[in-house]
Formats: sequence, C-alpha cells, structure tokens
Amino acid sequence: MTTITENSVPTSGRSTSDEMVAFVIMALLLAVVPFTGIYPYFVMQALCFALFACAFNLLIGYSGLLSFGHAMFLGTAGYVTAHALKVWGFSPELGIVVGVLAAAALGVVTGLIAIRRQGIYFSMITLALSQLLYFIYLQTPFTHGEDGIQGIPQGKMFGVLDLSNTTTLYFVILAVFLLAFLLIYRTINSPFGEVLKSIRENEQRAISLGYKTDQYKLLAFILSGTLAGLAGSMKVFVAQNASLTDVHWTMSGEVVLMTLVGGLGTVFGPLIGAFVIIAMQQYLAGFGQWVTVIQGAIFVICVLTFRRGVIGEIAHYFKRSL
Repeated sequence: MTTITENSVPTSGRSTSDEMVAFVIMALLLAVVPFTGIYPYFVMQALCFALFACAFNLLIGYSGLLSFGHAMFLGTAGYVTAHALKVWGFSPELGIVVGVLAAAALGVVTGLIAIRRQGIYFSMITLALSQLLYFIYLQTPFTHGEDGIQGIPQGKMFGVLDLSNTTTLYFVILAVFLLAFLLIYRTINSPFGEVLKSIRENEQRAISLGYKTDQYKLLAFILSGTLAGLAGSMKVFVAQNASLTDVHWTMSGEVVLMTLVGGLGTVFGPLIGAFVIIAMQQYLAGFGQWVTVIQGAIFVICVLTFRRGVIGEIAHYFKRSL
C-alpha cells in the first residue's frame, strides 16, 4: 500500500529487503558482543535507550508529533517494575508486564489530553504533564524521592533464566529489543503506518479523504509510550535501580538528541544515535559537566553538516548514487 500524500512514492521491495538484510547483520553483530572484549553493560544500557529512541521516533518521525515529555513513560514503567520486583515480589516477566501496562495506561490518559492540540502546543502539554509526574514521583513514598528504588532483585525469568548472570541478562535484553524493533518496523510499513505518514505530510488532506486523524495519532502516541515503557522496565534489570533521572525533562531532551543525531524518520537512525550518545556519556565521563557541552557541540555540528542525521545522510547518498 502506498501513502496518500500528493508526492507519494511507493516503497520498493528492494528497499525493504535491504532493510531486512541490515537487520540480520545488526542482530548477528549484537549477538557476538558477549564473546568479545566489549563491556556488556554498556551495550545493554545502549540497547534500552535505543528502544526508547525507536519508540520516540515512531511518534515524531512517522506521525510528526514532537513530545517533550516522553521520559514520563520510561520513568513510570521503571518505577512500577522496580516496586513490583522489590516490594511485591513479582517475577521478572510479571514485573515487566505491570510496568508496560502502567506506561500504556499513562499513554491513554496523557494522549487524550495532549492529542487535541497540534504543533508547539502539543509539545508543551506533554512537557507540562511530564513535569507534573516528576514532582508527584518526587513526593510519592513508593518512589523513595531523590533516593530512588535501589537494590532491585533481578530474579529468574520464567523460573529458568537467571538474570543475575550477565550473559543471560544480555541475551534477554537483546531479544526484547529485537522483537520490539521488528514490531516498530512492521508498524511503520503497515497500512496504519502509511496513514501516519500521510498525516505527517498533510493532515488536512488525510481528513478530507475520510481518515479520523486524531484516532490514528492517539494510537501512535499510546504505542510509542508503551514501547518507551518497555525500555524503562528492561533498564531496571540493567541498572538495578529506578530514579528521578529517568523522569526528568532532560531525559526527554536526550531522546530527541539521539533521534536527530541518528536520523529522524529512519529505521536504524535512533539505534545509531542512542549508541553515539551513550558512548559519549560512558567514555567522556571524566570531563564531568563538560560532557553536556560536548554533546551540544556535536549536536550543532550534526545539524549543520548532517541535517538528515547519520543514517539519513548515508541513505540519501546511496539514493543519489543509484
């Protein structure tokens, strides 16, 4: 199915097959990480943020909705999962489920409020709602305020997979990421995804063709928030804590940065952007607060020289070469 935009260009089978080949190569490269000298916790953390960025890209890159409060889904799912594991004694899989359901419910409530507005008004509403939740979590007893929830047990998933084992945990994180990535890929290449793209390009024309655009945008918002919540739940097992950092507005800013650096509206861009940003935070930590300045400088350079992002520029170069 092609999009309903005026300048619609059908997606070629070759492009789809190339993306699937790239997916297989990516999966194989990530699968051999535990057997190399690469620090596995760095890759696991990067995969969690990559899923967060891919979920955010589904909203802004394919629906045209810029959320400045996406950290509320990441942090909410993290808090609920952490509390379920440590206080309620839930198994890992049940902890993930309740965390994701909490993010989905939050997506429904906030989406119904925010989706009625467009442009900067939508962005400001999501930011305001995110900040409201931040101050609620700061005062709510179950989050332990600024201390956060510490020492979260990793447990055994399905009673078999011991997540305290680094290699086992890595492959669980990788499997969840790959499945979520495929879900996002299928979504953006489905009739639903084509309608989202048409809304992004020309919402008024989509309305004139009979599409209820608010319903499509709400579904995209809920799906994006749910997947961001899944990233937050998985991050709990890697960091073994849930803190206010994951709910703060700066986290929402970081996911915007990851998406723009990698390539807005590209399939693999958010993944690359997440690895770039997390690598900078990991290996430039010795610079202290200057890390933020360095990230800002890199962002400015990317905007000036790679306006489509890393993956976007590479894809554009090959399109021109064909």
